[in-house]
Amino acid sequence: MKIRTILTLGAIALVLTAVSIWVGQLSYSWLPPQAAAESILIDDLFSFLVTLGTFIFLGVTGTLMYSVLFQRAAKYDYSDGPHIEGNITLEVVWTAIPIFLVFWIAAYSYNVYREMGIQGPMELVHLHTPLEMESAIADPLKPVTEPVEEIEVFAKQWSWVFRYPENGVTSTELHLPANKRVRVALNSEDVLHGFYIPAFRLKQDIIPNHSIDFEFTPIRVGKYSLTDSQYSGTYFATMQADVVVESAKDYQSWLATAANTELSPAANQATTEYIEKSKAPVEAGWPTVKPAAPPVVNYHS
Repeated sequence: MKIRTILTLGAIALVLTAVSIWVGQLSYSWLPPQAAAESILIDDLFSFLVTLGTFIFLGVTGTLMYSVLFQRAAKYDYSDGPHIEGNITLEVVWTAIPIFLVFWIAAYSYNVYREMGIQGPMELVHLHTPLEMESAIADPLKPVTEPVEEIEVFAKQWSWVFRYPENGVTSTELHLPANKRVRVALNSEDVLHGFYIPAFRLKQDIIPNHSIDFEFTPIRVGKYSLTDSQYSGTYFATMQADVVVESAKDYQSWLATAANTELSPAANQATTEYIEKSKAPVEAGWPTVKPAAPPVVNYHS
């Protein structure tokens, strides 16, 4: 009987493991396309957490359902259940397993963020002894030896401006070369903003009066969305920009074209909405910050 019970529990555990792994692999389809090397790291971590969470959920709910269906007291049975003394071995096991899982998740998560090179407010504490972090690359077996593409990012209420210092190009659309490491210098001209590209799985707070260097590696050609992840005022929802990842040839061609284009004011949705609001016959009962002037750039979408 004991062997039968062990075999039954083992079979159930194998089924739960198979289902959990299947759900974990299915979780990749819940997310946007993997457009940066960092997204692979995040998605693998997410899949791991979904797999682990599915196993625990099915195990706990399955045990509860079994107890409800097969371990119920008979009708009108109001007697006390059997007196059971504590089991030290069982208590040690069910305490040790969660502790092990927590440390496993913590170590895995820390390694992912370390490889991504996430930098945030804590970096400001280490100005004199900066933390050394490596950025994720498309192929970890091939170290990056080519020069890093340098781009300056300026956030303000309510627009994004991207400057390519080597070419003297400014744009409201972020163009990036595929399969090449990119370093962006994040700057805020007024309040706290958030640099967030869902397809890259990247989010970095931008702090006023501090330039934060942030590195990543785009790996998939296409057009993606950049948005402000922090509430930066009335029109923060309009603070979006296109992120265009293109081949090295197309990227250099775009830079050459933009460099030969005269500067002109870019269309700005926040400014348009503010003007329309100011013309409204009835004023709202709350103050509104006037948007910064539309950026003057070489290229805008």
